[in-house]
Amino acid sequence: MEHAPTFVDTAAAGRGAVLDRERADPRDALLGWLAERAAARDLQVERTSFADLEHWSLDGTHGAIRHDSGRFFSVEGLAVSTNHGWRREWSQPILLQPEVGFLALLVREVDGVMHALVQAKVEPGNLGKAQLSPTIQATRSNVLGVHRGHAVRYIEHVNGTAPGHVLLDVLQSEQGSWFLRKRNRNLVVEVQEDVELHPDFRWTPLSVLRSALLVDNVVNMDLRSVISCLPTTGRLGPVDDGGPVVDERVQALRRSLAARPEPDHALRRWVTDIRSRRELVQRLRPLSDTASSGWVLGEDAIEHVDGKYFSVFGITVTASGREVGSWSQPIVAAASPGLLALLVTQVDGVLRALVQMRTQAGGFEVAELAPTVHCQPANYADLPESAAPPYLDVVATADEGSVLYDSWQSEEGGRFHHLQNRYVVVEVPPSFDTSQTPEHRWVTLGEIGDLLTHENYVTIELRTLMACALALAQGEHP
Repeated sequence: MEHAPTFVDTAAAGRGAVLDRERADPRDALLGWLAERAAARDLQVERTSFADLEHWSLDGTHGAIRHDSGRFFSVEGLAVSTNHGWRREWSQPILLQPEVGFLALLVREVDGVMHALVQAKVEPGNLGKAQLSPTIQATRSNVLGVHRGHAVRYIEHVNGTAPGHVLLDVLQSEQGSWFLRKRNRNLVVEVQEDVELHPDFRWTPLSVLRSALLVDNVVNMDLRSVISCLPTTGRLGPVDDGGPVVDERVQALRRSLAARPEPDHALRRWVTDIRSRRELVQRLRPLSDTASSGWVLGEDAIEHVDGKYFSVFGITVTASGREVGSWSQPIVAAASPGLLALLVTQVDGVLRALVQMRTQAGGFEVAELAPTVHCQPANYADLPESAAPPYLDVVATADEGSVLYDSWQSEEGGRFHHLQNRYVVVEVPPSFDTSQTPEHRWVTLGEIGDLLTHENYVTIELRTLMACALALAQGEHP
């Protein structure tokens, strides 16, 4: 792990002790700073009825929960039909946020080591109050000042009014299970000049930032998305040729990340073929219409009659250090944790991952590349075995020695309340049979990385696992 100079303000007494801690364990120092920033911020979240949500109301004409400004997001009903999966038609509540959000990470090279400017961001739905986020994490409404709060810090480096060199700029989708056709703009901008540091921001080496992904619920969803889109080689890559000698699995992982796509772009053609055959029809409906699929619209919450899937309820928030000090909003909570698992195997010393083409209710595309297993296991407990996702049993019965990565990671705390999923990477033998699931495919991580330079090929969940793979490629262990 690199040991780069600290950027913490140490003008006060104790400079030597702080520097010693930084050099001894940069990741612990980063996590310690995050805990300090969380303790310094006051955050109060109270659950409230829909009727008591300030500036929000149930639009009787459209049967949706909307903000008075018409901006931010709304909660609406969605009717879905598809020709894929065990369930072909259903309706559900969905978050509609048509504006594109900004996820921007400022980077700077210091003494040959690339650093990123991360933010200790407090969100009402976070586990642990504050999590590491990109330099800029904002909706377009925030950027335009619709909330009438403080300006978004460092936005000048995105809108071109301050110097900066754009290294990455790509639109990526968000969770298709809960958002309708939602996308964010993922950016990495290199700066040369000093930037004025706010106490909630910190420069940290990219290697240290990646290693934080080995800790539960520290790196938020949006930062994981940006990290996953970084190049896997070169100045922003996790390892260079001739790096430290590591075990066989890590070497196979590094070779996989470095692998280039096939000349005939077989993976893209496979994606295109499935998209051309699969159907996804999305129709907005009043929230009351979701009752046909078991959803109950109450005064305090929208919930499923079976206690499955997710719920929507209202919260009132007061928070110090935010653009706005208090507000209220609807928020989504999962009924049970999700499982995002990637099966991998070694072929000729190169790690290959088993991905699937997954269709989601609110997907921007008819299907995107997703982990081998993507589900809430509790939703299938009372269903026939045939309804369970392929390979769920393989992950559930995996022995400890085959697990390369296993952690809990939170989803974005601005729209989701204490929503965490288990992310797992499990190694299987090369003889593992996948012939019965033609819509799964073995690929290298380099092929996935190539698609991440294009829009809407890879789900946010698979992007998280790619970010975790970049952390493992450094040769560290969870």
